[in-house]
Amino acid sequence: MKRILSILGSSGSIGRQTLKVAEVCGYEVAAITVNKSVELAEAQARRFRPRLAVAVDESAVDHLRVRLADTDTKVLSGQEGLLEAASLPEADTVVTAIVGVAGLRPTLAAIDCGKRIALANKETLVCAGELVMSRARERGAEIVPVDSEHSAIFQCLQGCKNRGEVRRLIITASGGPFYGKSCKELSLVTKEQALKHPNWAMGAKITIDSATLMNKGLEFIEAMRLYAMPPERIQIVVHRESIVHSLVEFEDGAILAQLGSADMCLPIQYALTWPERTIGPAKPLDLLSCPPLTFQKPDPDTFRCLGLALECAERGGTSTAILNGANEAAVALFLADKIGFLDIPRLVERALDQVPVVDRPTLEDIFDADHAAREAVHQVVR
Repeated sequence: MKRILSILGSSGSIGRQTLKVAEVCGYEVAAITVNKSVELAEAQARRFRPRLAVAVDESAVDHLRVRLADTDTKVLSGQEGLLEAASLPEADTVVTAIVGVAGLRPTLAAIDCGKRIALANKETLVCAGELVMSRARERGAEIVPVDSEHSAIFQCLQGCKNRGEVRRLIITASGGPFYGKSCKELSLVTKEQALKHPNWAMGAKITIDSATLMNKGLEFIEAMRLYAMPPERIQIVVHRESIVHSLVEFEDGAILAQLGSADMCLPIQYALTWPERTIGPAKPLDLLSCPPLTFQKPDPDTFRCLGLALECAERGGTSTAILNGANEAAVALFLADKIGFLDIPRLVERALDQVPVVDRPTLEDIFDADHAAREAVHQVVR
């Protein structure tokens, strides 16, 4: 099936690779959105000729409008433009590659239109997983994960007749650049060191999350919501080589794993082509050149962000939204050179201690928790 795509976050790493997949596979691109990367948005619009281009940052939209004045591409801005791109009638598939909780409302808009969601925004399920999955079932929308770990689990699950056959989901983690280091060593980490991931080329925020292991904690929570699994049936293992992207253990003891090179084009493409497979741009894995595959326990005490995420997975309610909001705020401060590396988990824990948890949250409760968590972080820094 030839898909027509709306790509939310086309200027980021996932968005750019989605366009690469679309070009190789011959998919039409109906909409693109960026924050304020005007030059890149113009280049993408001229190459793929979408019906709609959105600059979410209001200060950038006039520049984009001028640059695309000689084209047939409609230019919009802000949250309104983002929601229009998510619900564009011509698009049957929405790739949600916006970073952070900002991806929640447009994902819900796409779900309400019954689209296929190629989900690359883990924060949507971390903050509001029950609401999102329930809405998807009601609207008949398909949610297919793009994260390499959840794509791996999704692919492995094609090998069972029903979820009752599943014993455990096993999520692999590279461990980031600092795995094995002590708290004392982590206290000396610089931004430049944290931004050097050993295996993957990603955006700044997710690279820092990988360094703190918060990313793996968020994926743990996401797996609970995406696959309706209790936390005791999900395990994280550190796999430094990033070749086994995740595994599923079945009741009879069999374990299926999905292996591949560290190339996001494959999970992106599978989210678009499922249940079919086709030739694409991903580089095949050469087993004869692979290093030995190793698996180790994570250290949630030293990497406190992971420990906090696992605690919130057990606690539930708005605790996961507080966790995510505080982490987004703390990571932004770290990238701005305003706090140290170990201040990230300290500020997240402080927010979790201060902001009350709502057990059965509405969407408004989730956004209130997110706002309160960010404010708690900024109050401490101020």
